[in-house]
Amino acid sequence: MLPPAAAGAAGIALLCASVAVALTIGPADIRVAEVRSVVTAHLSGGSSGLTPIRDGIIWNLRLPRTLLAAVCGAGLAVCGAVLQSLLRNPLADPFVLGVSSGASTGAVAVVVLGLGGGALSVTGGAFLGAVCSFALVVSLGRILGDGTDRVVLAGVAVMQLFSALTSFVVMTAADAETTRGVLFWLLGSLAGADWTDASVGCAALVAALLVCGGSVRTLDALAFGEDAATSLGVQVARTRMILLSVTALLTAVLVSSAGAIGFVGLVLPHAVRALTGPGHARLLPLTAVAGAVFLVWADTVARTVLDPQEVPVGVVTSLIGVPVFVLVLSRTHARGGR
Repeated sequence: MLPPAAAGAAGIALLCASVAVALTIGPADIRVAEVRSVVTAHLSGGSSGLTPIRDGIIWNLRLPRTLLAAVCGAGLAVCGAVLQSLLRNPLADPFVLGVSSGASTGAVAVVVLGLGGGALSVTGGAFLGAVCSFALVVSLGRILGDGTDRVVLAGVAVMQLFSALTSFVVMTAADAETTRGVLFWLLGSLAGADWTDASVGCAALVAALLVCGGSVRTLDALAFGEDAATSLGVQVARTRMILLSVTALLTAVLVSSAGAIGFVGLVLPHAVRALTGPGHARLLPLTAVAGAVFLVWADTVARTVLDPQEVPVGVVTSLIGVPVFVLVLSRTHARGGR
């Protein structure tokens, strides 16, 4: 097993190489050297030496989309790792709190019902829906009582509620073309990514990593149970609320930009944990890198496999994630535990 520093350096190098190569794949024949020239030119204020069209393809189309894919993959994977430890549930992922369902309802309300009178974008509506769903989960969780199982039950209930609302709105108020667009977004898509989406997502990811990174010892303690964590001086209820809020808000930001992308937060933490062990000081950063690399390549497949038609990236992650998740569970069962 590599030392943490070496493993982190290798992961970052792999991520940088993945982004660089992914930018060259597509209808336009782009070389890695051209990618380097464009990035250097825009960061330094110089000229890339390429035509405006080729420069725009790299800087305005492919690069923000690829960076957003990396940010979404890293964020969703980290949220999954935190939730699985925090809730002591191996099936927990960023959507267990119903955040993605709330975001979907918010986006559909803007697109189909015209919520906000044109002043509210799809991303804004999705974010508001996600925040509302999380607030409802917190309120319902308090009514049901303390405990991780109560939070999971509240999340499942809220998820079903908002999923039903989304389906009702689409079926009763949307035309065929709008329904097609909404369903494509609900399956997860990075097609409309721009620099604003990438910047906001990156800022949210960095903030969440700082909070979660400062709680690695607490997460390690919670892995032994709430009683054991309390005996070690952990304020369980307060810590749970802070980390649940951080993961929910990060998920809200990512879902509002990219739609509902499943299995990243479910599969990647298990795969990395099998290689690194349960220690969160090592698990969280490597899970972030693994999630970023995974979604960069999943999105590359999604936008090129049926070119010129694009496949929702959520479909690709599900097709890859389901067999991988079955494999991870089978190996876990064979070892006699998580």
